[in-house]
Amino acid sequence: MIRSIEIHLLYASIVWLAAWLLTSMQRGTATTKYWIWVATSFNFILPLSAVPDRFWPSRVAWFAPQVAINTISLSGAALVIWSVGAAVMFIRLCFRIRTDRGAASHTPAVVGLLRPHVSLPEGIERLLTEHELNAVLIHETRHARRRDNLIRLIHELSLCGLWFHPFVWITGSRLALYRELSCDESVMGCARGEDLVSALEKLATPEDALLLQATASSFINHRLARLTAADPRPTVTSNMMLAFAFGAVVTAAGVGPIAQSAANYACALTHAPRAAVKNGVQGRVRGGVKSGVRGGVRGGIARGIPNGIRGGIN
Repeated sequence: MIRSIEIHLLYASIVWLAAWLLTSMQRGTATTKYWIWVATSFNFILPLSAVPDRFWPSRVAWFAPQVAINTISLSGAALVIWSVGAAVMFIRLCFRIRTDRGAASHTPAVVGLLRPHVSLPEGIERLLTEHELNAVLIHETRHARRRDNLIRLIHELSLCGLWFHPFVWITGSRLALYRELSCDESVMGCARGEDLVSALEKLATPEDALLLQATASSFINHRLARLTAADPRPTVTSNMMLAFAFGAVVTAAGVGPIAQSAANYACALTHAPRAAVKNGVQGRVRGGVKSGVRGGVRGGIARGIPNGIRGGIN
């Protein structure tokens, strides 16, 4: 069990490193990068890399020295520490959900998980112009159609169990950033980028700070830089290259344990015939000699005595 978890976290971390490198490139849309981070997040909670090792165990230990594996055990103290951390994270998540529900009446937000809808605060039409309000609606509608609230909740639930892994924490931050930048791209696609910039400036003013979500306001500089960029639209080829490269890494992370287990299993089989022949020959010789001697002695005595008596009488 511990070995399977180690293998899973190892390959999930490799996928995370690939996601970090690919999304750090200037090429590619924020939407493509957002889905890369969504897949990275789900990869931490779907132990695909540990399945082959579970159902196709290798005969030779390859992930770590056997001594190291045997010394790692889920002790009672470690289990208590993990349980406390998981409980604290779950309580933190409950407070976050409760806070967001209370803040939905003061900020443009998407409410709901399976059937989300856009909620606008009262009086926002007096703060924003019609075009600015439309830009905000396009942004929030994109969140709703993509079920971003549900994706965020799934990641935060995984964080409750993997709270000890720093990559999972950073993944949450990357998801939040590209979630907002991706929705801003929808606004730019409708030629409403300038209106959204104006709306963000109004919503982010100190006197109206409550009108902008905390997650959105923390990335306000990144969003404004992307919205005002000279050429914010990457090519389709760039998106395909990013998706292909990341898909190759995910596939390799899933197939890697299978190939390694198969190689180790084949290596074990190459040494099996020699041992089998050696043991078989020795076993047959020993068994043959032992059985032959015993059988010969018993047969000779059993047949020799009666035949000798009969021959002497005759």
